[in-house]
Amino acid sequence: MKVTGQTWEYENKPVIIGTGTIVGPEEGEGPLAEDFDYVYDNIRINEKTWEKAERRLLEEAARKAAENAGITEDEVQFFVGGDLMNQIISSSFAARQMGVPYLGVFGACSTSMESLAVASMIVDSGGAKYVMAGTASHNCTVEKQFRYPTEYGSQKPPYAQYTITGAGCSVVSDQGDGPSITHATIGKVMDLGIKDPFNMGSAMAPAAADTITKHFKDTGRKASDYDLIVTGDLASVGLPIAKDLLKQNNVVMDGTIFDDCGLMIYDLTKQKFVNAGGSGCGCSAVVTYGHILKRMRKGELKRVLVVATGALLSPLSYQQGETIPCIAHAVALEMGG
Repeated sequence: MKVTGQTWEYENKPVIIGTGTIVGPEEGEGPLAEDFDYVYDNIRINEKTWEKAERRLLEEAARKAAENAGITEDEVQFFVGGDLMNQIISSSFAARQMGVPYLGVFGACSTSMESLAVASMIVDSGGAKYVMAGTASHNCTVEKQFRYPTEYGSQKPPYAQYTITGAGCSVVSDQGDGPSITHATIGKVMDLGIKDPFNMGSAMAPAAADTITKHFKDTGRKASDYDLIVTGDLASVGLPIAKDLLKQNNVVMDGTIFDDCGLMIYDLTKQKFVNAGGSGCGCSAVVTYGHILKRMRKGELKRVLVVATGALLSPLSYQQGETIPCIAHAVALEMGG
């Protein structure tokens, strides 16, 4: 593996050979519903607690990813995963059920690309043939932990984002027909002093802009080299800020498609309850492993840069008046790369 600045270049180009995406009913009412493997008709996911529901989403996404990859779960050599719960319990408990060697990672909502970057590094180095990367979120677990329980019925400001209910997993291998992972740019922690836990888009935008800038610098690429550059998840507040910051960094986004997973997963006109758009660990995971990879396999997209963003706060840090540190990790995907 070649390292330039903050970017890993995978010389053996690991391949995503299978994915699994499981979502809740609200995500199934959005514009990407047809791109997910399964849509639950109830937000409880047929479980007695929200936490068990989130864990079930991840377990089922993992099984579906292995099935779509054409391998058995026993053939998965490592599972790299994380989530938003304290001590990443959804991923750890799901890994207990899977019974495979496990590497727990935490990058908040950037976990989807962090786990994919680490899984790809293991495969690229020859450390394994099949490695699974995955993450999940559930609207009610996150609201209860970071803000207020859903049952409380608290009002949220219009710039707040809506945590999606869903899980996404991928199986990375050393060979296959799927999109290859060519690069991963590992972000730096950035903090511009925002304390409002509802204002995630504004807090994360600087990290996204910084990582995109560093990716172009390290690789020698420019925005027009990609068919799609997608952040996850800045939503309607953070995406314009990221565009302005990129312009200040002399990064020209003209001539490319620049979008956000939090805007893609919901219809903001019809689903007004999502406010500024979607968020959560599962957001960029299900949009990437469901919608984007399907478009790549159809030949609609050849080269995509997914820049997953995360707010690294905890309930304790917020309660103690700390500001919100944020990070973004970018992974470049390419068909025929």
